[in-house]
Amino acid sequence: MSAYDAPVADHRRKWDREEYEKLAVERRLLEEDDKEPKHPVKRELLKPREYKVDLDSKLGKSVVITKTTPASQQGGYYCNVCDCVVKDSINFLDHINGKKHQRNLGMSMRIERSSLDQVKQRFEMNKKKKEEKKKEYDFEERLKEIKEEEEKAKAQKKEKRKERKRKADDTGMDNDVDTDMAQLMGFSGFGSSKKAN
Repeated sequence: MSAYDAPVADHRRKWDREEYEKLAVERRLLEEDDKEPKHPVKRELLKPREYKVDLDSKLGKSVVITKTTPASQQGGYYCNVCDCVVKDSINFLDHINGKKHQRNLGMSMRIERSSLDQVKQRFEMNKKKKEEKKKEYDFEERLKEIKEEEEKAKAQKKEKRKERKRKADDTGMDNDVDTDMAQLMGFSGFGSSKKAN
């Protein structure tokens, strides 16, 4: 036999197809048994927040952050529902109003349709609030209030002027300075444009 006729040693790995097909079928059967029938997850309808979003508590405060600082105490706004940190308030508001956050809360992005009665009730409630806030002003009373405010403002201005005069008198030159000496030095007076004879 020549070297060309000798059986060639195949270095490729051989796979037993029948064995692996049998394993795949078994795995598929196990997965089908574990799966429950797929029903869409029933999520709540979107509803308004019942709490105030805290954006100001860390405003103007300095915090030292190290490698071991937990995410909730790092700089920025921490969302404990999604376990993430958002760097500024605008993006934080976008995040908490967004689809991912609402899904993690168990809500869909759909809102409940209002009935006609609900809308009418809401209008009545807003109308009552507006009437309570509206302050009835009598025209004469309003004029009196405006005049009083103007008088107070004038009185404050007068007080400020008097205060400035007092301060200027305290820090200015004494009135006892010899006028002849002042004329010799070249100042005839600061307050008037008239020439002294």
